[in-house]
Amino acid sequence: MSLTAAMRGARGNMIGMSIGELHRSEHRLGSALVSLSDQQKAEHEIFHVARDIAAWSDQHVSELAAAGQQYGLTLDPEPGHGNAVLAAVRRRSSEALGRFSTPGLLLLAELRRVHRLAAGVSLDWELLAQTAQAVKAADLLALAQDCHPQTLRQLRWANAKLKEVSPQVMTAG
Repeated sequence: MSLTAAMRGARGNMIGMSIGELHRSEHRLGSALVSLSDQQKAEHEIFHVARDIAAWSDQHVSELAAAGQQYGLTLDPEPGHGNAVLAAVRRRSSEALGRFSTPGLLLLAELRRVHRLAAGVSLDWELLAQTAQAVKAADLLALAQDCHPQTLRQLRWANAKLKEVSPQVMTAG
């Protein structure tokens, strides 16, 4: 094997590792959004928006699985957000607790978790885009340019909800 082929193989392996990590991160973000939604069913805006924007991560997981194939990766294209029974229990618990009994600190903790995950995913998309530009991988660059804006919207939503909810929770007495 020539040195050039070895370098190309190592570069492809590094890109594959990046795609794999981004796939795992998008999966975690989607799962965190679904979990937040399940816990906040009584808060209709959070419930519905979190589910809607979790679908973006689900789509990204599928698209990354397809992109990873050309780098020798076998990634699950299905989001699989954990145990359906557990999700149903969480939803019923949230409904039973109702809008006013939902622990505010739990909501803040979950929103912070979503925010941190979305920030990490955003950074990973940025790194993949920069790498794709450097190696002239037009397909990966297009994928990053399509998906990254949705991740930024997830991040902005979590940030806005934190700003909205934190004063209420932190000053409730």
